[in-house]
Amino acid sequence: MPASQTVVFVVVVIFSLSGLVHSFNPLFSLDGKSATHRVITQRAVLRKTAEVCRDIAIAAGRDFSLTIDNSLTANRVLRACSSTGSSTSLVSSVNFQTSIGNMYFSNAKVDVIFAKSDAHHFDDESFERGRDIITLGVSAVKKSVALENYVTARRTLGCVFHTLQDFYSHSNWVELGNTAPESRLIKPDERFDNLAGRDTPTCRNCTGGNCTDNLLPELMQQELLTSGYFNLFSSDKPAGKCSHGGTADQTSRREPVGGISKDSIGSSHGSLHEKAAELAVDASMELLEDIRRAVGDKNFTRLMGLSQSSALCIVIDTTGSMSDDIAEVKRISFDIIDRRRGTQEEPSAYILVPFNDPGFGPLILTTDADVFKANINKLSADGGGDLPELSLSGLQLALTAAPRSSEIFLFTDAAAKDVRLRGTITALIESSKSVVTFLLTDVLARRRRALQGVSSRVVSQTDAQLYRDLARASGGQTIEVSKADLPQATIIIEDSTASAVVTVFQVVRNPGKPENFTFPVDSSLRNMTVYITGVSSLAFTLTSPTGVSQSSRQSSGPLLSFTTVGNLRRLSLNTENQIGSWEMRVESNNPYSVKVTGQSPLNFILDLVEFHEGAHSDFSLMEGRPLSGGNASILISVTGSDTVEVTEVTLVDSSGSTEVNGSLQALGSGNVLAIFSDITAGVFVVRLRGEDSSATSRSTPERFQRQASTQIETSSISVTTQANNTSVEPGSSISISFTVATTTNGVVNDSASGTFTVRANNDRSFASTSPGTVSITEGSGGKANGTVTLTVPGDAASGTDVTLTIEAENAAATDINYALIRVSVAAKVTDVNRPVCQEVSRSGICPSSASLCASSQWEFIANLTDGINGTGIDSITIRTGNGTLNTSSATGAGGENVTVVTYSASCCSQNVELNAVDKEGNVGTCVGQARTTAATAAPAVKKKDGY
Repeated sequence: MPASQTVVFVVVVIFSLSGLVHSFNPLFSLDGKSATHRVITQRAVLRKTAEVCRDIAIAAGRDFSLTIDNSLTANRVLRACSSTGSSTSLVSSVNFQTSIGNMYFSNAKVDVIFAKSDAHHFDDESFERGRDIITLGVSAVKKSVALENYVTARRTLGCVFHTLQDFYSHSNWVELGNTAPESRLIKPDERFDNLAGRDTPTCRNCTGGNCTDNLLPELMQQELLTSGYFNLFSSDKPAGKCSHGGTADQTSRREPVGGISKDSIGSSHGSLHEKAAELAVDASMELLEDIRRAVGDKNFTRLMGLSQSSALCIVIDTTGSMSDDIAEVKRISFDIIDRRRGTQEEPSAYILVPFNDPGFGPLILTTDADVFKANINKLSADGGGDLPELSLSGLQLALTAAPRSSEIFLFTDAAAKDVRLRGTITALIESSKSVVTFLLTDVLARRRRALQGVSSRVVSQTDAQLYRDLARASGGQTIEVSKADLPQATIIIEDSTASAVVTVFQVVRNPGKPENFTFPVDSSLRNMTVYITGVSSLAFTLTSPTGVSQSSRQSSGPLLSFTTVGNLRRLSLNTENQIGSWEMRVESNNPYSVKVTGQSPLNFILDLVEFHEGAHSDFSLMEGRPLSGGNASILISVTGSDTVEVTEVTLVDSSGSTEVNGSLQALGSGNVLAIFSDITAGVFVVRLRGEDSSATSRSTPERFQRQASTQIETSSISVTTQANNTSVEPGSSISISFTVATTTNGVVNDSASGTFTVRANNDRSFASTSPGTVSITEGSGGKANGTVTLTVPGDAASGTDVTLTIEAENAAATDINYALIRVSVAAKVTDVNRPVCQEVSRSGICPSSASLCASSQWEFIANLTDGINGTGIDSITIRTGNGTLNTSSATGAGGENVTVVTYSASCCSQNVELNAVDKEGNVGTCVGQARTTAATAAPAVKKKDGY
């Protein structure tokens, strides 16, 4: 099918399914005007993050000039939040936009996993159960943050957002005239006292398709809360009840006919869509404020992904021969930490995973550089002998814990013992878009010793090729170097973990061949570096846009200077005043790789998405490989500029012989949907080209090119899952059904048969059961089914998560595909009550004249309790006020624990607001105000248990 026809076809399909929508559309607006869950989530996150940054700036005495409204972009917010940011500083919003994407993709996934759950969408008047979902999710988010597991927290938060936002689209809250969020949705200690009873009629028939006045007057007069009933298959609903509405909702055909949905401007109550969407934004911000108060401003900005640098992630072999490597990891890590601490290049997180045999881990994940240092100091080289090590098990832990698009560095001098995890590692690389670089030490020296008959831990070519293949899949490199020269090679860690690193061009040739490569340099690029790996006889020549050339015979010249260590050549380019097309000629018949990077705010994020039909028809994140011969859709989000036009998104196959251009649909705000039809079987990388009009020195837009690091590989095997939950309690099990099918041209071949090897692995080593094979038999419709059951230990911490990978490989072992399922561990919430404040006394009287305030003091004393069955007060902080806070413990008359707070301040600071958080994450406040000589009727007691 021609590319131009592909765009028309997809648009027709989307619009023809518009009547099936049963919530704010998850990702994309069908009419181009309605707000989606993606838009609502983005607006809420950007506005709340900007508010937090404003408060931090004001407290630090810094200016903050940013209008906070729905027009905010991630680029503008990040620059305003950067204390060192200016109009010319190098600021990358990749991490921030990726984090927001994690939230809205999880939000959208609710419409796939929980399509039939009324509570997840506040359908069928399921208000109590809907709130329970929000309560459980918010508790899990707060516990994940406490564990510094921000990746899991974002995914959980996205799911919570969906349910919270649907309330405003599916209930009559807006019709009742409310202009503020329903705060009881995030305050489970407050009762719903205005719910319509099950036998209470709520709607009347719509008239001629007009549903603007179908809510019963008596319902509105009594201000009773209701929501529409929805069912895809049955028209049954209680008598007199409202329906959701829309062509997919069978209940809307039964009296009272019609609906009350505000999902889009074309819905039954579409005239109120914008009000519902804005209230959904406000409610999402209210929820974020609750989380902020529970976790603090610093952790909140980390949760939002407000960082400009990647994590520092080290996976290291700790067997006896690795003492030199451990010493070098310590040196380079400490150097990076000490030089970047307090700067915009300070790593966003620190991850350390040791491995050997028979063990691996534990995973160290922290945002505290000193904790990371202390754990590196604990590393010691011991044991190992001549056995391979559990390198892939260690890498699996790092890939599931690290933020998306992280740079991971694995140090070893041994082969992988756990080769069985190869498919799992590849799946995690493709899903996380993380780049893995392997540093293999003394491989050549050990080979020589082996030839001389000396016993050694030999890494064979086959063993090394496994590492090379995984590096290639991720866009990383395999560096083979002596232990003595390792300190020269680890500069790649400094390069890769700097802020705003982008890939301009990358290629691997295996087998090698002499070839010319070109790559463009734009004015936003700085500190350009080229990495070449290959044999020592490899030669290259670089030519600039002005025709100046320099060959590998010159280690320093007009275009570059380079160093060689092991199989790596690192070229530092001189690109000043050299904007345009550069050419590199590589001469080698042996395998080699070329990678061109630089620093630039201009980059892009890509996500494979797939279309889902049904009650919630839209695109959602694809967790597997695209199907050979079928269509593929890639969501592109450009970062670093709000004035970019994407002109080309291309799939380039690994040999460089084939390029396929996608058909582009602009979605606004730097987002583009690239659609590819009839993709041939193979391995591809994504190349983006565009024009940026933000450069003030140019009269015409400047062209630029970026390339994704991670490869995209197609498969003729389809693996889909049917999970009915995304969380599990400690000490319980969860079952995930899956279906394997053979496809032809992207469509299930219902006459196919065959047996597939099934491998199910999880990153926590939790007990699981699964079939070793599944078989497609005649008459099965070309599909085979299986179930994986995962058991979570009773001591698993709430707030953690587990990533389950289900792989299916054909009998010939020539094709493989996978599905990824992420399940959060969430314990039941038993404490929903917020800490309560009771003022005990206020002493001191402040003068009414501000000029005399410095000479006087006042004191405020209050008791804070969390109830007899509460989890207990965890922290008390000053939210407003400039005084001194002291606490002590006491026991109340009912046996409850009491925290006595004493706050004293100068009369120049006459108000205080204390933030109290219990161990469940419930937030209460305590407010006090000084008495003044001018006050005549100040209240004696001020009690507050909310905010």
